[in-house]
Amino acid sequence: MNRRVWILFVALGLSTIFAVRGAFPQGEAQSKRRAINLPEKPVQAPFSNAILAGDTLYLAGNIGLDPKTGKPPEKIEDESKIFSTDTRQPSSAAGMSMDDLVYVQVYCTDLAYYDKFNAAYRTYFSKDFPARAFIGAGSLLRGGHFEMQAIAVRH
Repeated sequence: MNRRVWILFVALGLSTIFAVRGAFPQGEAQSKRRAINLPEKPVQAPFSNAILAGDTLYLAGNIGLDPKTGKPPEKIEDESKIFSTDTRQPSSAAGMSMDDLVYVQVYCTDLAYYDKFNAAYRTYFSKDFPARAFIGAGSLLRGGHFEMQAIAVRH
């Protein structure tokens, strides 16, 4: 065979090896992914409280439900405090704080609550605020007014 054909076969073979190797999870990459499920807040649905992948923490959506009643409190401010705690706990279990949040998404059933939410939200952080979306939603589980999910990065 001529030299060009050999070079083509070698390049094709090497690219196949790298493509196949990249298609399967590597042991090291898998060990850097860890589910965080808090014993005091067991998840009743098919998801984790949070997933830590390397230095990035993905927090599941939280609704501020009273742990005793399973319903949202009467006051919007109290509901906001509960889901702030529900965000702090898995963050803390991952060795992070609210100040490590880089992105937050808030779903709200009534956009008229925007100012009340912001008043409580400002108290969660001691440094710069994370990027955020505040999205109107038709309804949330169990009558909640807010649901918040977030991404945190260890720095």
